[in-house]
Amino acid sequence: MYRFNMVTTKISKGVKKKAMKTYLAKPNEVPKKWYVIDATGKPLGRLAAKIAVILRGKHKPQFTPNVDTGDYVIVINAEKVVLTGKKLDKDGYRYHTKYPGGLKFIPYRRLLEKHPEKAIEIAVRGMLPKNKLRDRFMRKLKVYRGPNHPHAAQKPEVLEI
Repeated sequence: MYRFNMVTTKISKGVKKKAMKTYLAKPNEVPKKWYVIDATGKPLGRLAAKIAVILRGKHKPQFTPNVDTGDYVIVINAEKVVLTGKKLDKDGYRYHTKYPGGLKFIPYRRLLEKHPEKAIEIAVRGMLPKNKLRDRFMRKLKVYRGPNHPHAAQKPEVLEI
């Protein structure tokens, strides 16, 4: 038997029990941290999956799906990320120019030579939810080609993946 008040109470064997309320985080309640991830020798997909989890905040107990509870991520040494197997030549980045017959394809080999930051950003973007929060999550991702980054003032923690 259930009674509905502010908090649902459950009565069993004459003992009144209060049901737990679901915790919903508010955007300004959750503290934001900064992490540095070194991409040297890491597979692109596994790296992107871990970054997506941190950007969304799924590693925190306060995770709420409709609120940005994630942390900032700085990725260094983006040019040293690896792809296994024959993915360098077979797979790539596809996009359409919005003109008839405008489907373009850039193999990962060429993309990693010219713009290794973009390869990581595209992989992470594809692993985030396709809604209004995705752009907010992507603003918290900072990817750099070499080992240097301008975010030393934020005192980022090194995160091993």
